[in-house]
Amino acid sequence: MANVDIPAIYASTLALMFVGLSVRTLGMRRRLKIAIGDAGNPAMLRAMRVHSNFAEYVPLSLLLMLLAAGSGAHPMLLHFLGLTLLVGRISHAYGVSQSRENYRFRVAGMALTFTSLITSSLFLLAIQIGALGA
Repeated sequence: MANVDIPAIYASTLALMFVGLSVRTLGMRRRLKIAIGDAGNPAMLRAMRVHSNFAEYVPLSLLLMLLAAGSGAHPMLLHFLGLTLLVGRISHAYGVSQSRENYRFRVAGMALTFTSLITSSLFLLAIQIGALGA
């Protein structure tokens, strides 16, 4: 398996999750008859924020993961980045979706997401700094 195949697995899985969150949000809009915004409905706001937060963090995370793969990251590192991102997004989505939110899921989800972002960023910076010194 080539290094770029690993990010493709996680990108595909996360894309399916994004579609699921989109369908969930659209279904809620239809059920609540809310065309735009949240109309002051807390459940609609939560669904929108889960969907939006996913869209805010996942693309950059996947881009960094792909760059790491192209820079020769070990497959285990790529799986670590992908799994922490995936589990983080699931945990965050679950936590924020609950009307009586248990903040541990949100916090864990963001911590895992940040772990993936920071780890891939530091890996890429180390590669670039090493390349400058060579």
